[in-house]
Amino acid sequence: MAHHIVCMTFDFDAMSGFIARGMTSPTPISRGEFGAVAVPRILRLLDERHVPATFFIPGHTIASYPNESRMIADAGCEIGHHGWTHRPPATLTRDEEESELVRASEEIKSLTGGNPRGYRSPSWDLSPHSGELLLQHRFVYDSSMMGHDYCPYRVRRNNVITLEAPAVFGERTPLIEMPVSWSLDDYPHFEFVRTRESVLPGLQNANQVLDNWLNEFEYMRRITEWGVLTYTFHPFVIGRGHRMLMLEKLIRSLAGSGATFTTLADAAAEYAQRHPL
Repeated sequence: MAHHIVCMTFDFDAMSGFIARGMTSPTPISRGEFGAVAVPRILRLLDERHVPATFFIPGHTIASYPNESRMIADAGCEIGHHGWTHRPPATLTRDEEESELVRASEEIKSLTGGNPRGYRSPSWDLSPHSGELLLQHRFVYDSSMMGHDYCPYRVRRNNVITLEAPAVFGERTPLIEMPVSWSLDDYPHFEFVRTRESVLPGLQNANQVLDNWLNEFEYMRRITEWGVLTYTFHPFVIGRGHRMLMLEKLIRSLAGSGATFTTLADAAAEYAQRHPL
């Protein structure tokens, strides 16, 4: 029987992403602050449409916005790990990465009463140590990589990747990868960011992005009997009025097309049942 899962995920970074990039003047910080304004809007929509969701929240955000973080937890959303700061693990030493992992897990545990099951690396940039650390700290799944579009898979360890020789793929581990895609992330489509080095133009028409996102689900329905599609949103991005209307249209259209909404943890559990290691 066909079963097509959609996971609505939200990275509640607030200002942590701007701080990690050294953008600490008042205006970029205020852009991050808007995320706290948007969270109640998002939770209201999810509740009205009976859509479960996963929020990945950096420890810095939980500590800075305890009320909004509590609202997310009290709404029954899954709380996933998103680092302590928003520094990509690939920029950290192994000890720094583990320290952030432990510190943010404690912050999540103080919020929810339990350890997080899922991890999403800031900026989707894992380090060579990330898989090992996630296994060591008993995470069930990661959601940072892009090796498939509609099917989760097992994270490998001990890959050997060099320029002059064919790739050597390591052994599969119990860690489940719930794949993502920049094309299904609101940030690159909508955010205008200007730095000394580059400009991210963003500011695309929301209805055109909506068309792409709906077509992605339609294609998954055509080629799979069972699949998982993960959308990634940021409250300070998707929370703007015209984009909230787009998000509402997206949820309504997906539901009308037969999507089953679940948290990432539940989708990972279903994959593990279907494909035991």
